[in-house]
Amino acid sequence: MPHPSPLSPESRRKHIAEEARTKFHRQIARVRPGSHAFEIAKRVAVGTYNDGFIHAGNLAYLSLMTLFPFFIVAAAVASIFGRSQDGLAAVGAFLETVPPGVAEVVRQPIVDVLNARTGPLLWLGGLVGLWTVGSLIETIRDILRRAYGTRSTRPFWHYRLTAIGITLVSVFAVMFAFSMQVIITGIDQFLHQILPFADQAIQIVSLTKLAPMAILCVALYYLYVSLTPSLYKDPRFPKWPGAIATALWWYGVTLLLPVTLSMLGGYDMTYGSLAGVMITLIFFFLVGLGVVIGAELNAALAEFPEEEAAAAAQVDKGNGTTV
Repeated sequence: MPHPSPLSPESRRKHIAEEARTKFHRQIARVRPGSHAFEIAKRVAVGTYNDGFIHAGNLAYLSLMTLFPFFIVAAAVASIFGRSQDGLAAVGAFLETVPPGVAEVVRQPIVDVLNARTGPLLWLGGLVGLWTVGSLIETIRDILRRAYGTRSTRPFWHYRLTAIGITLVSVFAVMFAFSMQVIITGIDQFLHQILPFADQAIQIVSLTKLAPMAILCVALYYLYVSLTPSLYKDPRFPKWPGAIATALWWYGVTLLLPVTLSMLGGYDMTYGSLAGVMITLIFFFLVGLGVVIGAELNAALAEFPEEEAAAAAQVDKGNGTTV
């Protein structure tokens, strides 16, 4: 019996089905046990399980401890440039990235602390804040060190000075972000009031409302780059996957935590007046877990193809085989 034309409807239908089946199996092969994607996921899962929950709890405690000192440092630095209101603006920007329940708990106490500290008292609080925030930075450094399996090689004071430097850079970055936000707001108002017909420009400016997430992602990227062990600072070891993963995790927690707590009926009946503090700690715990996942992802993606190839060649040579 002669074969039908390969371009007949039935032949084309079977060909499409075979292509779809082949593509499906190819995608499954990418994540099955033994594949590279599966290996990366396993490394991240094992590393997070081993260290993630301990470090997440530590980060939750330190985040709550350093939240007030960081804004005191920001207010002290801003006062040098005659921009004292940037301290309160920093509080507002931070509260936009946390769930409403967390914002309600910490907003007024932070504002009260900033308003109460002026003059020498503000600077004394700023110096203490630099040291306190440095402890949080050092915890993140330890997370990365454990993820990569390295040990500290420099004196304590060197790491502490680096942490203080990172804190100051973060404050200046926050001030720069506020300046850009003021400029963007001015451009937005100009386009809407003076040039309402410039639809494309208005759309472009509207996209800048995604700036907080972009700024968070960039900040996390440079944090990972700065704190990654020196052996793995080389550009061939990627840092951006961990930053993106942590930023997405952060925003996911911000969106889903209020919904989850409402489904569980809240914590008021369990913790009473401390319910707000507990929700804040839970939020920081989950964010800390995201930081660990980002660090473990960067570590999982660190490969040594040259060394692995040399080791394989040495094994083959020892077995009397040739390549």
